[in-house]
Amino acid sequence: MTSPIPGRLITFEGIDGAGKSTQIDRLEARLREAGLEVVRTREPGGTPVSEIIREVILNEEMTLKTETLLFFAARAQHVDEVIRPALARGAWVLSDRFTDATYAYQVGAKGFSGEACEALEAWTLGDFKPFKTVLFDLAPEVAAKRRQVRAGDTDRFEREETAFFERVRNAYLDRARRDPSRFVIVNAEETPEAIASVLAQEVNQWL
Repeated sequence: MTSPIPGRLITFEGIDGAGKSTQIDRLEARLREAGLEVVRTREPGGTPVSEIIREVILNEEMTLKTETLLFFAARAQHVDEVIRPALARGAWVLSDRFTDATYAYQVGAKGFSGEACEALEAWTLGDFKPFKTVLFDLAPEVAAKRRQVRAGDTDRFEREETAFFERVRNAYLDRARRDPSRFVIVNAEETPEAIASVLAQEVNQWL
C-alpha cells in the first residue's frame, strides 16, 4: 500500500561535528507521527556493498581520483538498491550525506575537478536530486571542539586541519547559494531545541 503523500528524499549535510544525528532522530520521529514510512540511511553506506566501500574510504589512504570514484560507486548502489525503491512505495528517505558532500569535500576542499564530478553525477544518477537538503552550518573551530569530546576513534577525514573544514564549509554554502529552493540552512550553533523548531516549521510545509 502506497502513501497518499509522495516519497521524498531529504538529505542532511554539514562538516563533521555539526550535530546532524540529533536532528535526524527528531525529524524521523515527526514523520512517523504523521503516518509516513521512513527509511533512514547514510553515505557512504546504506547497503552491504556500500558499507564495505565506506570502510575502505574512511580508513585507507588513496588517490583523490580513486576516493571520488568510490564515493560514486557506493552512491550508485545505494540509490538503486535502497533509495529509489523506497521512494517508489511512498517512503520518505532521510540520508546523512549525499552528493553535495562529494562536491564539498572532494571538489571544494581537496581540489577534484568540478566538471569531472558533474560528469560522474550525470552518469551514475542522471537528474536524480534530493527533494530538500538541510545544511547544518557551523564554524570549523566549534565543530572541532565538539569532535574532541566525542568518544571513539576518528576517521581520516575527521583528522583534517581546520583550514580543510573551512574549505568544506565554504563549498557547502556555495552549493546552497546556487540552489536556494532545495537547501534549508540552519545555524548549527543554536540549541538543539531551536534547530528542531526551525525544522518542524519546514516539515509542516513539506507535508
